Amino acid sequence: MDRIFCRRGNVLMTLGEKRTLFTQMIIILVQYADLIGYEVRFDKEHCNHHPRSLHYEGLAKDILLFKDGEYLTKTSDYEKLGRFWKFIGGTWGGDFNDGNHFSLEHNGMK
Repeated sequence: MDRIFCRRGNVLMTLGEKRTLFTQMIIILVQYADLIGYEVRFDKEHCNHHPRSLHYEGLAKDILLFKDGEYLTKTSDYEKLGRFWKFIGGTWGGDFNDGNHFSLEHNGMK
């Protein structure tokens, strides 16, 4: 079984275990967004993700954020969620100009 090194608590995890962790973190992020007054929708999945993409690996999600019915598109609109996501151990795309991208680093990919 292929194991990967996860910096989160220095625990060795399979890719499947890491996907489970990512899913749990996304649930927490959506609950936090709701708590602070945002609505979250998931962007439609693209079937053409490159095999070296974290989306393809199941470790990234693009989120559509709404406030009072308005779709928020600027990276700065996602900053509060991005800071929270990084606090719980994720990588936020806003650090590289992709504000609605939330992922877990894997094999050097963010």
